[in-house]
This record gives sequence, C-alpha cells and structure tokens, in this order.
Amino acid sequence: MRRIHPDIKDDPDIVQAYAYPEGRPWLRLNMVASADGAAWDKGLSGGLSGKADKRVFGVLRGLADVVLVGAATVRAEGYGPVRPRESWRELRAGRPAAAPLAIVSRGLDLDFGAPLFREAVSPTLVITCESAPADRREAAAEAGEVIVAGGERVDLAGAVAALHARGLTRVLCEGGPRLNAQLAAAGLVDELCLSVSPLLLGGDAARILDGEPSRERLRLGQVLEEEGVLFCRYTREM
Repeated sequence: MRRIHPDIKDDPDIVQAYAYPEGRPWLRLNMVASADGAAWDKGLSGGLSGKADKRVFGVLRGLADVVLVGAATVRAEGYGPVRPRESWRELRAGRPAAAPLAIVSRGLDLDFGAPLFREAVSPTLVITCESAPADRREAAAEAGEVIVAGGERVDLAGAVAALHARGLTRVLCEGGPRLNAQLAAAGLVDELCLSVSPLLLGGDAARILDGEPSRERLRLGQVLEEEGVLFCRYTREM
C-alpha cells in the first residue's frame, strides 16, 4: 500500500492514517463502492472488497468504540459479532477486546439467538423506537441491550447521543446506504472512509447514500492506493 495524497509514501502506518481526532466525539462512515458508484455487487458488498480493503476494514473496527449498522445490512451480509484480533491488543488497551455492534432496527426483525448476540464480547446494542413491537423489544433486551430513541421511527441524533452517554464516542458506521442517508440528513456524519474498487457494475445497485437528501461539503484529507483500489478519507468541512 502507498499514500498518494497529500504526499507520496510507501507502506504508510494504517493505524495512524485512520486515527480519530482527540477531544471530541466522531462518527465515520466506512463504505466500498465500484468506480461507477455501486454500493454492492449482487446485493452484497463483499464482491467489491479485496485484501487491502479488508485490512483497512479491520483497522477501522479495531479503532472504534462501537460499530453502528442497519438491520437490513445485518440480515443481507450475515453479520456475526465483532471478534477480537491479536493485532488490536495495543489499539484497544483500556477498552473491551472488541467493539460492540449497535444495530438500528424499527421493526426488530432480528434473530436474537444468533451468534451475533450469543457470542458477542460486549452485549450487542439494539437501537429502536417506541413503536417497535413490545414482544420484540423484550426479546431484544434479553439478548442484548436496548436503546429506545424516538417515537414512530428511530431518532438517530438521540441514538448517537445515547451511545456517547455510554462512553462510545468513536462511532464507526458500516451502513447500509439507507442508514447512511439518514445519518447524513441529520448532520451526524463527520467523516467518510470510501474504498473505490476498480470495477464497473451498472445495474440498479444503490449509491452509498440511498434515501433522504442531504448536502454536505467534504474535504479530501488522504488517499491510499493498493492494486488499483483507492482508499479515500473525507472529513466534513467545519
């Protein structure tokens, strides 16, 4: 891997390249897209990823306090718990060995007996709203920890504030595109880490934001490259 912006450097320190800013909460999106903007290949993001992307993905998870993800992505991608890695030992000193997952779900259509809940190092968080079915909320509370934010739909600003109140201030969102769009529309996105895969896909795949409109000017702070894949780090202009 090499850095090609803002300077040229071979084998940069990836942990340092993605270090969180000190002294404030921070929400970053991490997504992969094809060169023509598709957020998935045949419904899954895995077809867009390679070894380098998975390496960056692992570092971002190691740095995060919590991994935020939408329920549809959990189901489509077959999510399991975030499992500890030996390479994270120093990164996570003073914190749990792996970040908990926080799943955003209005209807709570989740398998609460799955490894995602049963084998998690830290209790899996379920973020829902008051209109969620009472029996499903009860099942979620037995399997993990429930955060209720909002009435008829999930209030993402309230949800993120609840994560911060638990000391989970370094938030890594892994999508999907609808959750990304809602976060952006609410003005909650501080950073976008975008891996651009050298593929043309066409078709009807969503972009990395799919849903509510938003407009946020970003600053390109860094670009890494390996085997034609670009790893772009954008931050919101303050």
